[in-house]
Amino acid sequence: MTTPSLSRGQIWFDALSACQTNQSGPIRHADATLGDSKVRYLAVVPDPQNRFPRATDNVMGLEQGWLLARAVREAIDADRDAPVKRPLIAIIDLKSQAYGRREELLGIHLACAAPVDAYASARLAGHPVIGLIVGPAMSGAYLAHGYQANRILALDAPGISVHAMGKEAAARVTRRSVEGLDALGDTVLPMSYKMSAYAKLGLLHELIEGIDADQPGATGIERVRRALIAAIEDARNGPNDLSNRLRSPDAQRMRAASIEVRRRLAEQWNAP
Repeated sequence: MTTPSLSRGQIWFDALSACQTNQSGPIRHADATLGDSKVRYLAVVPDPQNRFPRATDNVMGLEQGWLLARAVREAIDADRDAPVKRPLIAIIDLKSQAYGRREELLGIHLACAAPVDAYASARLAGHPVIGLIVGPAMSGAYLAHGYQANRILALDAPGISVHAMGKEAAARVTRRSVEGLDALGDTVLPMSYKMSAYAKLGLLHELIEGIDADQPGATGIERVRRALIAAIEDARNGPNDLSNRLRSPDAQRMRAASIEVRRRLAEQWNAP
């Protein structure tokens, strides 16, 4: 009997936290030292024994959402009176949210909203929230786990992309071949599945190149640790909202229309 390979989320959780946890189920969380700080690492991993058949892979399902929100809020509660709040590092490797009839009946929208609210509450309470994309970051799963981060980092490696749906599904919806979809992404950046294209939208704090995402060596792990430490420091020195995503040179150039729409909406909203 072969042992199933670990997901990237589990690989990087183990590598960065250096914690020997006996946790079961779909959520991993551990407190560890990073630089001079105690941080909490959080990851969603495959759960072959999950009671919901659609939620056995590395996806955001009912249990995943509620358990992840609880792990985040435990850190908020523990640090409520602390002068310095611990950083939360979301390790992102998620194929999708787990949609099925049972999930719809039992409120998958609420389960996915719970960690969004928890991460946003942590960020606004002073916890630096850092997202680290090591695998796919797809659809509502990414919104629930990582998108509320002060700073988002990503590895530039095969199999890593940020999108609303998988490439094959997007090709069917747009009535294109996969090759045609790739060609479209070269001219329309939001349609691209390349992390280098996503980085040009101004949403990433850093794109980390030259690291094996499946079998990271000691040098690669140390590079990611240093990048996380720098991102935490940058987040502590900035506002706790998400306005930094519109201020980078890439965002100013590639999202100029969105920025202008926001400006006009704010102008009208605040008009006497």
